[in-house]
Amino acid sequence: MILGAILNPINSSMVAVALVPIGIAFGAPPAETAWLVSGLYLATAIGQPVVGRLVDTYGPRPLFLVGTTLVGLAGVVGALSPQLWVLVLARVLLGFGTCAGYPAAMYLIRSESRRTGLASPAGILTVLSVSTQTISLVGPTLGGLLIGLGGWRAVFAVNVPLAVVAFTLGAWRLPRTPRTGPAPRIDVAGIALFAATLVALLLFLMEPERWWLLPVAAAAGAGFARWELRSGDPFLDLRVFGGNGPLLATYGRTLLSYVVAYAFLYGYTQWLEEGRGLSASVTGLMLLPMSVTAVAASALTGRRPEVRGKLLVGATAQVLACAALLTFGGSTPLWLIVGLAILIGIPQGLVSLANQNALYHQADPERTGASAGLLRTFGYLGAIVASVGNGAFLAERADTPGLHHLAAFLLAVACGFLAVNLAGRSLRKVGGDA
Repeated sequence: MILGAILNPINSSMVAVALVPIGIAFGAPPAETAWLVSGLYLATAIGQPVVGRLVDTYGPRPLFLVGTTLVGLAGVVGALSPQLWVLVLARVLLGFGTCAGYPAAMYLIRSESRRTGLASPAGILTVLSVSTQTISLVGPTLGGLLIGLGGWRAVFAVNVPLAVVAFTLGAWRLPRTPRTGPAPRIDVAGIALFAATLVALLLFLMEPERWWLLPVAAAAGAGFARWELRSGDPFLDLRVFGGNGPLLATYGRTLLSYVVAYAFLYGYTQWLEEGRGLSASVTGLMLLPMSVTAVAASALTGRRPEVRGKLLVGATAQVLACAALLTFGGSTPLWLIVGLAILIGIPQGLVSLANQNALYHQADPERTGASAGLLRTFGYLGAIVASVGNGAFLAERADTPGLHHLAAFLLAVACGFLAVNLAGRSLRKVGGDA
C-alpha cells in the first residue's frame, strides 16, 4: 500500500533537479521543460478521481496492477527518450500509472476500519501522509543523487525496478474484491465530461493567452454538472459533494497549500541551480533538511487527530518562508538556504497530514476512493498554478529578480491560506478539536 502511494509524489518532485540538465541536453528553455511537470499534473488531476471511483467499484487490486504496469512502461520510455516530447509522453504515462496508489490506500484503510471497529486510525493515516506528501520532499535529493550516478535518464529508469516490486507485492498481498451481483455501470459520459473540463481548464492555466479555453471549460463543466445531477449512478455524486461544505473547504485548502509547496519544489529549486549556482547534487542536499523536518513534524503530531492547530502552524510557517524568500540573492549563504529548508519543511509535514485526516472524517464512506482522488486533483490544480507562476516569473532564466517576483506572488497566496484557516469554523469539529 505504501509503496504504491509513494510512486506519484516521488515522481512529481524527483524531476525538479533534472529540469535544468534536461533543458541543456535538448536545448529547451524553462518554458518548454515545464511541460515535464505539467504533463504529469494534467494526467494525475484527471486520473485520480476517475481511478478512485473505479477503486470504489472494483476494489484496489486490478487498478493497482494496471497502474504499476504503466509506471514500468513510462520508466522505459523516459530512459530511452530521444526527444523532449517523448519525455513529456513518459511523464503523462507516469501520471496515469501512479493514480491508483493513493485511492487504493485510503480504500484499504477504510475497509480495515470497518473490519476492526477503529473509527480513527490516526497512526496508519500518519504513515500514509509521510509516505505521500512528505516523501515527495526526498525527491529532489534522490533525483540529485541519481543524476550524479547516471545522468538525468536515471530519474526515469528508477521507475522500472520500483514498478516491478510494486506489481509483485500487489499481486501477492492485495485482496480480491468479491463480485456479489452484476457488474456496476461505469458513468463513461460523466468521466468524459469531467476530463474535458479539466483538460480545458488546466491548459488555460498553463497558457493563459489561449483565453478561448476558459469558455470551453465552463461549457464542459456545465454539461458535466447537468449530466451528473440526472444520473442514477454518477461518477461524482455532486449532491453529496455540494451538500458537504467542510469537505469542499478541505479541497480548497489543499489547492492553496500546494501552490506554495510546489513553487518551492520547482521554482526555488531551479533558482538554486541557476541563480545561486549550485549543482543538481548539491541542490538536492540543500533541500534534505526540508524532508527531515517534514517527516519529523508528521511523526510527532500524527497520532493527534485534531487538524486546526496543524493547519494554523503550517500556514504561519508558509507566510514566514515566503517573506524570507524576498531577501534571497546570488550571495545568500548556505546556512540561510538550509534554514529556509527547515522552515518550509514544517508546513510540508503538517498541512498534508491535517487535510488528509479531515477528508477521512468528512468524506462519504462509500466514496472514499473517489473523494481521496479528488483531493489529489485539487492538490495538482494548485501545483498547476505554481507551475504557471514559475513559468511567468522564471520564463527565460531562474534569476534573482524573477525569484523575488515569484516570492511576492507566493506570499499573497500564503496569506490567503492563513486567512482561510483562521475562518474555518468547521475544523473545530474534526478529530476531537471540539
